[in-house]
Amino acid sequence: MPIARPAADEYAPYYGTYIDRVTDADLLTSLTTQKQSTAKLLSGLDESQAAYRYAPGKWTLREVIGHLADSERIFAYRMLRIARGDATPLPGFDENDYVPAAQFELRPLASVAAEFAAVRDASVALLRSLDAEALARRGTASGKPISARALAYIIAGHEKHHLGVIRERYLK
Repeated sequence: MPIARPAADEYAPYYGTYIDRVTDADLLTSLTTQKQSTAKLLSGLDESQAAYRYAPGKWTLREVIGHLADSERIFAYRMLRIARGDATPLPGFDENDYVPAAQFELRPLASVAAEFAAVRDASVALLRSLDAEALARRGTASGKPISARALAYIIAGHEKHHLGVIRERYLK
């Protein structure tokens, strides 16, 4: 079943930058293809490339991948809660606190990449289990209204955003 594109009133305007990046007609195929292409990209990198920062104070490439895993977990958790009809407002999170606490730099890139792939597999499995009614449900996250399907599109667009940054600033 194709996952309908969310309407603009299903998410905060900030997330439109991610959702607009998703142009594929089939979101589930896109998420699976992303996982494969990201794994291929990362498998060709060595540890010195993984530790590269394009500017002082910026995350390393390894930390960006860790951030993708953490963020996707949070977006998928929000999607689960909202899809199940839980109306409890969900708090925001500060990725700039999460990344240092995760200590991604103590792990090999292959380990962080494998974690991200596992998170993606879990997200895809969750999405496959949701019907159109569950995907259309709305809740509140970070003080803003959002639908379950908007969160699915945010997952895909967030990765596209960061992969673009990786290609532009880390792999020159």
